[in-house]
Amino acid sequence: MKVAGFIANRIAFNKSTGPGGHKSFSRFIIRLSIVATVISVAVMIVTLSLANGFQETVSQKVFSFWGHIRIQEKQPEKAIISEETPIIKNDSLAESIRQNIQVQSIHPFATKYAILKTKDEIEGVLVKGFDKTYDFKNLQPFIKQGRPIQFNDSSYSRDIMISAYTARQLKLNVNDRILIYFIRPDGNIRPDKLTVTGIYKTGIEEYDKTFAIGDIKLIQRLNDWQPDEAGGYEIFLKDYHKINAVADEIYNMDNFPPTWNTVSVKNISPNIFDWLNMQDVTRNVLIGFMIIVAIINLITCLIILVLERIRMVGILKSLGATNWTVQKIFLRHSAFITITGIVIGAAFGLGLLYLQQATGFIKLNEEAYYMSTAAVKIVWWQVGAICLGTLTVCFLVLMIPSILVRNVQPVQAIQFR
Repeated sequence: MKVAGFIANRIAFNKSTGPGGHKSFSRFIIRLSIVATVISVAVMIVTLSLANGFQETVSQKVFSFWGHIRIQEKQPEKAIISEETPIIKNDSLAESIRQNIQVQSIHPFATKYAILKTKDEIEGVLVKGFDKTYDFKNLQPFIKQGRPIQFNDSSYSRDIMISAYTARQLKLNVNDRILIYFIRPDGNIRPDKLTVTGIYKTGIEEYDKTFAIGDIKLIQRLNDWQPDEAGGYEIFLKDYHKINAVADEIYNMDNFPPTWNTVSVKNISPNIFDWLNMQDVTRNVLIGFMIIVAIINLITCLIILVLERIRMVGILKSLGATNWTVQKIFLRHSAFITITGIVIGAAFGLGLLYLQQATGFIKLNEEAYYMSTAAVKIVWWQVGAICLGTLTVCFLVLMIPSILVRNVQPVQAIQFR
């Protein structure tokens, strides 16, 4: 066995007492440094995965209700969440947008305020209507009971999906019948009887207290809209990070009507996305803090090891050991602490994340965080980057204490107390 490796192992693992009969402090310091590295790596992996899961879950809830981009009539003074002014559908424009490689789907929609009434209760909602081109996979994760509405070709569907909040207010269950009233501009009321086929819950109070989901033909027929009228179009993208670029590209198309506008979902729910951006800042600050803690801890550890073994360094040098041979002793400690800490920390962090996925033991206030349990999304390249980055940074920084031994003078070191 090489000298540097033999001595490093003896320092790290022997249980004998040090000079003067005092118990060696080295093993305790090494173990403490490993524990600190484990905690730092685990916290970084857990923090990043929880932040990813949180952002994806909240974003998907918003996207599921709004798409990524909306096309609608220009109305500068209109409230963000309100009924839409009907526009004439433009099939050629929709087909041109569908050809965009960034576009996953496009479908018409309509929104209209209505009143839902049971025998004893009444509730106002904003009915959002889709046609059969809409993919209900977007809403499927939020359906707690029942099924999505079903369309028919001959007439409008008399199915409706309501939120868990609305169902609770009206004391409704799946398959219950309910009266719906639309108030038309002429003041007349057009009622119809619908069947509750599904109950959804997003956890976003603004949506759950506002929306019901129905057939766009229901809105058209009961409000005297023409068959080719809609509130606008919703567009889903393959990569939501390109929302602004695609929205600008669509708006600048040659056949885009001048009275229409493209609206990013980030403008529809600015408070939510500003809040998500703040989570990015918090996450980055926490990860940076844990890296600094790990670095300071390891530097302190190695300096203590050097000072505790200063006489040993002097003896080795007096026996002809080179500076590099002595440095390798402490670099081996650095590598042992860092690699052991990273491996155990990654395993511990990933174990906690899988436990959260399986049991959901981390509970959240749904009204504040839009979810009842913390969501997890493990991105493996990020886990690898944390491990590799920690290894690289720690190893480079830990070169500094090991360089101190180069300046140790054998005679002074042997006399060191």
